[in-house]
Amino acid sequence: MASLGKVNTFKAFRSLNYTLYFWGRSVSQLGTWMQRTAVVWVIYSLTHSAFMLGLTIFAEQFPSFLLSIFGGIAADRYDRYKIIKITQIASMIQASLLAISVMTGHYVIWEILSLSVILGIINAFDVPARQAMIHDVLYEAADLPNALSLTSAMASLAKLLGPALSGIILEKFGAGICFLLNAASFGGVMVSLVFMKLPAHTPQKVKKKVLAELLEGFDYLKKTPSIGLTILMLAIVSLLVIPYDTLIPVYAKVIFKGNAATFGYITSFIGLGGVCGTVFLASLKKGANLKIHLLVSTIVLGIGLIAFSHAGNFALAMLFATIAGFGTVAQGTISNIIIQSESAPHMRGRVISIMIMAMFGMLPIGSLLVGAVSQKIGAPDTLLCQGIIGLLVAAAFFNLLRLPRAGNIPRLQVSEVEETIIEKV
Repeated sequence: MASLGKVNTFKAFRSLNYTLYFWGRSVSQLGTWMQRTAVVWVIYSLTHSAFMLGLTIFAEQFPSFLLSIFGGIAADRYDRYKIIKITQIASMIQASLLAISVMTGHYVIWEILSLSVILGIINAFDVPARQAMIHDVLYEAADLPNALSLTSAMASLAKLLGPALSGIILEKFGAGICFLLNAASFGGVMVSLVFMKLPAHTPQKVKKKVLAELLEGFDYLKKTPSIGLTILMLAIVSLLVIPYDTLIPVYAKVIFKGNAATFGYITSFIGLGGVCGTVFLASLKKGANLKIHLLVSTIVLGIGLIAFSHAGNFALAMLFATIAGFGTVAQGTISNIIIQSESAPHMRGRVISIMIMAMFGMLPIGSLLVGAVSQKIGAPDTLLCQGIIGLLVAAAFFNLLRLPRAGNIPRLQVSEVEETIIEKV
């Protein structure tokens, strides 16, 4: 692990607005992972179909792919603070409807899938505004790498704790309570928004139509290959590698002969790996070449999946799940930092939305593909193939290292997330 220098611990927290943003999102993320775990388990318990698992993820994420570019344009044109308030209220209503339908026992698969589609539409506008808003809540732009890494650490901790808690609640109280707790968790974001003090929004003069702005965003990526290729690599990994989590319920129930708690534990170990990934980012020296670490993390992801795919021992499999989680979060976080920090300010919302399109567009298609392939060759061989593909992607994008950074932005000081993250973990 790289040595840590003199640091300014959690410097992003010197912004009260970011502190409120962080803790509000922490509560909401915990609820989100509880709901995701419960939805997937309910669908698999009803159908026992790997394909239906893929279809469930597709239902939530594909609408985000279709609409996220409009969400990015909205984040550039309109008040992000108001957009997030609207999306949080809408998400709370969605989770409440899911809770009511399950707790009353009047639900069928199509209702759950329909509510998942609604959530995907909401996220198409929520995620671009929320990501872009990180810049608005910071005191200094130099704090961005710190803030992004802290946010990633928070998301990883939520992925560690949420599924484990959800698994226990599923066994003792049922899925409806998980959905109800998620609905309540959006109150954390609403409270944080109320106490934020942001400058009044200044509407930009809209001179171009939506299609023109969309094309301008893609043209910008052509002119900045360092960002464009990073997004392309993220898209391929999101299509063919990261949807491995689609098959985790199969491993829990069929491979390891477990229950909902087993599913929660596996997902939590993947989350533990994600936390380790953020610790790894915190330990990087100043001036670290993030592109090298991007490729290495993709290799780690591939190796973790290959090892996990045919592991018969549960304890050993959890070690490999942790390794896969490490590679997943490190790869995604580094890509996010490269893309956001190297983007021109006036293009950032659209670049983020294209990045989200790359993820939300490929992940649901990948989930369908993984579910269908698993029905033919089985979950272990499917994950083995995904791990091998991860290694091939890292090799194919080796030339990304030779590209110069976009613009004249100073090299990121990723190490300044610091040892305090390690202490917290």
